[in-house]
Amino acid sequence: MTNCNNNRKLLLPERESLICEALGNGLQTIAELSAALQVSEATVRRDLRSLEESGAIRRVHGGAVRVSGDEKREPLFHEKTTLHADEKERIAEAALSLIDDGDSVYLDGGSTVLALARKLGSCRDLTIVTNSLMSAAELMESGHRLILLGGEFRPLSRTLVGPLTSPIGEALHIGKAFFGTIGFTASGVSTTDPGEAFTKKLILGRAERAILLADSGKFGRTSLVNAGILEDFDTIVTDSGVPIEFLKILKKHKIEVIQT
Repeated sequence: MTNCNNNRKLLLPERESLICEALGNGLQTIAELSAALQVSEATVRRDLRSLEESGAIRRVHGGAVRVSGDEKREPLFHEKTTLHADEKERIAEAALSLIDDGDSVYLDGGSTVLALARKLGSCRDLTIVTNSLMSAAELMESGHRLILLGGEFRPLSRTLVGPLTSPIGEALHIGKAFFGTIGFTASGVSTTDPGEAFTKKLILGRAERAILLADSGKFGRTSLVNAGILEDFDTIVTDSGVPIEFLKILKKHKIEVIQT
């Protein structure tokens, strides 16, 4: 494990990477991880909960072990940003063209939606609603009107999710909502977390136009919890790698497909 003896406080993604690196050598105790990262044992416990939620590690009494690399798990957020990065940038650029000055826009969690958030400085007078703390951080000085949903914090996706998002979500009418997903099949979109699925469905019911941003690597994949059916979406922005069979299914459901 890399020695962390410096004056800069490690960020959560850095701590997660170092923990996974250490667990690659076998079981590590919470005390050992705390000493190696030079953070409190309480911080290590929180990080281990987040990593276990993603499926990357398994907690045991007093420590943790790494889960086999071939087991299914949701990637860590910083891992997601590196997967299909070029495709995500093109998808975000195409999604930007769907936004007009003065629109009310919802930004879901996910790395592709975050790429879109980073481009919204070119727009004017938007009202932006989001459950993503990553997108909110990008937009806090943008000059746009920014509304956070509230809710329970989900460390893995850096989002606010679950039933506590209802009071604000149910009060809104959103013009264009942009969603990410872990998986996308003929049954719809899916995610690993029931709370995240709850909030996606809540906003799908409040949006005039629902737009899914998904690179072709998401097609054919399924996760634990359904978070919306095909009929919930008006438009899908993706890349050129989508199998022709999926394009036929989307056409049958009269979903607009924009390929980059």
